[in-house]
Amino acid sequence: MRNAGRVVGLIALVSLIFFISGCAKKGVQQVDETAPPQQQEGVTTGTPDMELDMPGEDVTSSEQALQGEMAKFEEDRIYFEFDKFNLTADARKVLAEKASFLNAHPNIKVRVEGHCDDRGTREYNLALGERRAKSAQDYLIFLGINPDRVSTVSYGEEKPLETGTGEAVWAKNRRAEFRILGN
Repeated sequence: MRNAGRVVGLIALVSLIFFISGCAKKGVQQVDETAPPQQQEGVTTGTPDMELDMPGEDVTSSEQALQGEMAKFEEDRIYFEFDKFNLTADARKVLAEKASFLNAHPNIKVRVEGHCDDRGTREYNLALGERRAKSAQDYLIFLGINPDRVSTVSYGEEKPLETGTGEAVWAKNRRAEFRILGN
């Protein structure tokens, strides 16, 4: 029993020594408040040439560039031949550019909108518009875009780009457009 008391006492003494040595007080550094602050590598200070993102201020140039890219993405349409939904060489080129943009911005989702000219029945044009949107969607997926990022809708003849008759007007209405849904 006496040995047990010595062991407990010895453990308490060793613990006390470690506790005291681990809690050594650090010296207080004197700071000369009149001296200029020292620059540390990798640390920035609030200098007058710094740009702060304040509410109501202009967006940064990278945000402006992204907005410009997004606007171009939505402006570039693909066009189809009469009563067709297969992709032309020009349409494939535009879709390749769109896939490149989407690969660079993996959080952006898009909707492909299929359109037709006003010839044919409403039902036929809605179905043809859906096939046009689907062919564009399928090509984007073929180019490596995640299918969850691309949805489709058909407007048929309901949202013409131009009104009137004649091949020049009809050709502009046989199209697929692209809308960015979010990023």
